[in-house]
Amino acid sequence: MVTVASANEALAALSKEDFDGVFIPLSSSGARDELIQLQHGGAMLRDMPDGIAMLTENHEILWANRRLHEWSGKESLVGIQFYEALDHPEIMGPDFCPFHTALATGCPINTTLHTASNNYYQVHAAPLRGSTNGRNLIVTVSDVTEEILQQQKLAAIHSAGRELADIRPDEIFLMDISQRIDLLKQNIHHYLHDLLNFDVVEVRLLEQSTGELQPLFSVGIDQAAADRKLQAAPNGNGVTGYVAATAESYLCEDVSVDPLYIQGVQGARSSLTAPLMLHDQVLGTINIESPEVRAFSESDVQFLEIFARDVAQALNTLELLMAQKANTAQQSCEAIHSAVALPVDQILNDAVNVLEQYIGHESDLAERVRRILKNARDIKQTIQQIGERLTPVEAVPASAKKPQYPNLMDKRILVVDADTQVLDDAHTLLERYGCVVETAQTGDEAVRMVRCSQGVVSYDAIISDIRLPDYSGYQLMLRLKNQMDYVPMILMTGFGYDPGHSIVKARQDGLHPKAILFKPFRLDQLIDVLETILLAAAA
Repeated sequence: MVTVASANEALAALSKEDFDGVFIPLSSSGARDELIQLQHGGAMLRDMPDGIAMLTENHEILWANRRLHEWSGKESLVGIQFYEALDHPEIMGPDFCPFHTALATGCPINTTLHTASNNYYQVHAAPLRGSTNGRNLIVTVSDVTEEILQQQKLAAIHSAGRELADIRPDEIFLMDISQRIDLLKQNIHHYLHDLLNFDVVEVRLLEQSTGELQPLFSVGIDQAAADRKLQAAPNGNGVTGYVAATAESYLCEDVSVDPLYIQGVQGARSSLTAPLMLHDQVLGTINIESPEVRAFSESDVQFLEIFARDVAQALNTLELLMAQKANTAQQSCEAIHSAVALPVDQILNDAVNVLEQYIGHESDLAERVRRILKNARDIKQTIQQIGERLTPVEAVPASAKKPQYPNLMDKRILVVDADTQVLDDAHTLLERYGCVVETAQTGDEAVRMVRCSQGVVSYDAIISDIRLPDYSGYQLMLRLKNQMDYVPMILMTGFGYDPGHSIVKARQDGLHPKAILFKPFRLDQLIDVLETILLAAAA
């Protein structure tokens, strides 16, 4: 006869050796009831969805329920080491000796195990209360494989998102815009295929001004579908147009019964489409398709939405890089142009002066001077053309683009003022809108510039200060009348300054009523007056 002190010890003894019977004295009715409860509880534990086991202090299994037997693949686990039952899994922590810690501290301990079959188990170990020696453990095991794999996939998606537009400084220097876009396409395709296991993909970008969804790239999509014109509209533009219009993801579980679906690839049975969102703005869409019905789960929707946000951020980063490069190139060209503008104008003035002195004397010298004039004018035009090539329109964000004034494009403007700062500002302000600006500091220089330009180039407008070193702007206007059929004159003056009533006289001699600028004037005032004079000259 073996005597034990509690129902727990009775169960432990029964699990270790065979007995012919169990004797419970009438005086131990409490133990009898406890044993019956444990028996009933054992029946429930046997069928629980989680694994449950009772261990000795040496980690040997005294008892295990059905689920733990299923996970181990063994018919009997009694007497087997716990870790052996799960094929010696890797202990991932946070506690790397959970059973020892639970026995030593008397407190429950949690840890995670990773098996060779790529399953993850959450283990909870606690000392068994009521045991006389206090060295037995109750262990519960939960299968957290799906949860862990989801977390790993989520972390991998975030890592992939950070790497989408992760370009080193040396790569930025060597790549042009198209190469950076190609790199981004390759990265998007790589991560969608290798990380999310999506084989049929289409990405479109939304043209904000027109609402058109322009193809960025596609893999596995039929060519006719890739070339299809789509708008960001909830009707008549397929799932892609609906997603772009509503900024909401769309899961098409069966394309045969979905009224929004438009075929993108032969044999597709389901699709998933998510918007490319940057804050609250839709930048485009990303669409994936499958030959299976209901191929995508809610987890796929979540993962694609996360990846789509990373793609949108990468596109924004790429746009910022392009804009930064365009801005740098634009500033460099403007700086070069500003540095050479007035010296080139001085060359023009000197060349015109020399040309007038030698006309009729040496034809060869006059021809050389004319070439100097042409080459000097070409210098500024060449700098401007280089700047336009280095800062293409598509590289400049819409918010940063200058307003367009088509009436100013290619118009030749002569600015006459003794103040070099005014002349420099004229180049800076007007040439950004397509004007060709030349300058003179005196009335005589201006007259020579106009006279020598006849038959070669012509000035569409002449802006002159009312007070010049040699004579007034009004007197310049009178002299220019001898050179031009119509003088498109604009006079600049300080408030209240009009020596000899020049403005009144100029108006009497044909100056346009609006052809007056009062210093200091704003850029919009200059543009408004200049457009008025240009339109009047063309009438």
